[in-house]
Amino acid sequence: MKPMKTAMAFIACAAAVLGLAGGAAAQEVVKIGVAGPLTGSAAQSGKDDERGVRLAVEELNAKTFMVAGKPVRFELVSMDDQGDPKVGVNVAQKLVDGGVAAVIGHYNSGVSIPAARIYNEAHVVMMTGASSNPQLTHLGFPYVFRLATNDNVMGGRMALYSAKVLGAQRAAVIDDRTAYGTGVADVFVESAKKAGLEIVAREYSTDKTTDFKAILTQIKSRNPQVVFYGGYYAQAATLARQMGELGINATIVGGDGICSPEFDKLSAGVADKRMFCAQGGAPLDTLPDGKAFRARFRSAFNADVDTYAPAFYAATLVVADAMQKTGSTKPEVFVKALRDQAFTSILGPVRFDANGDWIDAPVTVYRLNGGSLTAIAQKD
Repeated sequence: MKPMKTAMAFIACAAAVLGLAGGAAAQEVVKIGVAGPLTGSAAQSGKDDERGVRLAVEELNAKTFMVAGKPVRFELVSMDDQGDPKVGVNVAQKLVDGGVAAVIGHYNSGVSIPAARIYNEAHVVMMTGASSNPQLTHLGFPYVFRLATNDNVMGGRMALYSAKVLGAQRAAVIDDRTAYGTGVADVFVESAKKAGLEIVAREYSTDKTTDFKAILTQIKSRNPQVVFYGGYYAQAATLARQMGELGINATIVGGDGICSPEFDKLSAGVADKRMFCAQGGAPLDTLPDGKAFRARFRSAFNADVDTYAPAFYAATLVVADAMQKTGSTKPEVFVKALRDQAFTSILGPVRFDANGDWIDAPVTVYRLNGGSLTAIAQKD
């Protein structure tokens, strides 16, 4: 009897192992890419965005996410595009070759625009929570979406705010010649003229400029009341500091690229109460799950939310929801839900128009106040 018992035990053990193997095989692994500047001057924003996606993936995996009755585990694939268009295109190709179903990113418009073609041709969904240049969603790419407010809204809002609320009559404009910076600055100029705001100077820099004094010397003689900067917070903070050194007391305004808590530290506090920026979305703490999200974020990363982590978090969950709605993890299938259906998110209701833009995307104006950004006006 002993050999029989041993054989039966072996068979039972083998069956258990096979059962476990079968269960593991039944769990589909879906790769979600995230791409942004994890190094360089915008690294703070890139890391913030990545954390938003990472938190979403961790929460999805913790609750045994199901698609068409089968368990799905998400695998995060994160890559550094350095905020550089050429690097971004290479990153996009690597993500596609690696078999991702969707990419949440990129951060910079100048990177997202060329990368979008790679994703679209490969039938991989791309959803950015930050890139705001209107061109991105006018490329005719059905796999590209924006869960953010575009420059037409933000540039226009800051022009009207400068004229109507700040009471400015003269404005100088500087942009960094990136797709984002030029786009939002162009909209500001066009909207400012319609609002009766005189553009006394239009100057250009780059996204790596560290010395604005030659430009500022030209601008100072024209006595602007506001200086609009089309670009990102690291360069804008340097601009603000050098404005102070040259005795230029104009208010600094800009789009979401300068809308970061890091601005105050990098500018040595010289722009406190004199920097205003527009950012897509409603203030996090006013959202129903906003404070809870902030707490979970801090617990997970020992860091506070910077700017667009909630949007990148929401974009990840919207993509997952589209998979559930269609019962498929294949981009060619779940993209149809993104095109046709509505979603709920931490940001509020989400529905995309024919171009892939978020319909009725909110925008909020912030003021740098005591080292933090304080919401002072919000679109209804």
